[in-house]
Amino acid sequence: MNPRRKKRLAIISVIFVGIAGVVGLVLFALSQNIDLFYTPHEIVKGKDDTGLKPQIGQRIRVGGMVKPGSVKRNSENLKVSFVIYDTEDEVTVEYEGLLPDLFREGQGIVANGSLTSPRRVQATEVLAKHDEEYTSPEIAEAMGKGKHEKPTYTKEQLSGSKQP
Repeated sequence: MNPRRKKRLAIISVIFVGIAGVVGLVLFALSQNIDLFYTPHEIVKGKDDTGLKPQIGQRIRVGGMVKPGSVKRNSENLKVSFVIYDTEDEVTVEYEGLLPDLFREGQGIVANGSLTSPRRVQATEVLAKHDEEYTSPEIAEAMGKGKHEKPTYTKEQLSGSKQP
């Protein structure tokens, strides 16, 4: 092989290794920052198709309905905890910060955060649904999939727990 071909081969090899390294780093970074969506049932029992459960410390996105009577606020700071449920299971969400204006009991929410115990999520962000008619597709699917009916609450139960 002449020196010119050796030089070209070396340059092409370096470029190929560089591109492979960049692709590897990008894929690693994306896998560390991905938030997978789970319902309370999937957190407790695992995904229906794979049985995969989130690990303690894993970043997740969890969605469900806020259980009436479960919102507990700390009067000294902005810490709040509440229970979200689907048709089968419940998970406690802890959050520190201002909740969205549309947040209230009996409504659907999505929380981003990390799993701190098998039934507890430390949220970094809480998103509330937009209006009375909308429920995110994931939550609607999870609520319709279960074996049990969605619990219904009277207006008196919901009005006793509304925010001032």
